[in-house]
Order: sequence, then structure tokens, then C-alpha cells
Amino acid sequence: QVQLVESGGGLVQPGGSLRLSCAASGSILSINAMGWYRQAPGRERELVAVVTSGGRTNYPDSVKGRFTISRDNAKNTVYLQMNSLKPEDTAVYYCYSFMSAYGSTWETYWGQGTQVTVSS
Repeated sequence: QVQLVESGGGLVQPGGSLRLSCAASGSILSINAMGWYRQAPGRERELVAVVTSGGRTNYPDSVKGRFTISRDNAKNTVYLQMNSLKPEDTAVYYCYSFMSAYGSTWETYWGQGTQVTVSS
């Protein structure tokens, strides 16, 4: 069984920073892409950042230059450093990982979500 456990969310003032972490554990064979989505109330889930197994990254314009995604392959962990946070960044952030596990084919696994609130 595979699971993703997130940490690092919370309340921060506008202009502040937060760092999210997401660790994958279990009977993992291989991990391809890892990344983050977010969902605000009344809005669709949107991609925030993705990093491939080779280290290539991609961001939407809304966070480009403010957010940085990274991963530690030895720890099966992905991070999201969020700087210059804005109230519109408020959302539940979900990590995901496209990976294969023992007894399973390649599929996407999701974390439980962590709340990020940007407010003064």
C-alpha cells in the first residue's frame, strides 16, 4: 500500500512564505512525476507545480516566479516553497505522485490535502 503524507500548511500574512512537504511511502517501485494542485472554495482544482523524475519543472503563470517545486528522490519527497503569498493563493493544496508499486500498475496517488490561508 502506498500513501502520500503532506505537511506545512497554515495561516500566513500576505507577502509571507510557507513550505509544503509531501512524502511518499509504502511498497514503491518507481516514481515519475510529482507535483501539487490546489482547490479554493467554489473553484476548480488547478495545477500549481510539477517536477518530473528528470528534474524538469512547470508552473502556471499565476505562481511563476513565486513558487518553487523540488524533490528529494532518496526520500521520495516533494516540496513546494511558496514566497510572496497573496490572498488568492488561499486554498487546499494537494500533492500527487505518478508511480508504480508492488502488485500495481502505474497510477496517480494523492495526498490528503493541507490548508493554506493567506490573510492579514
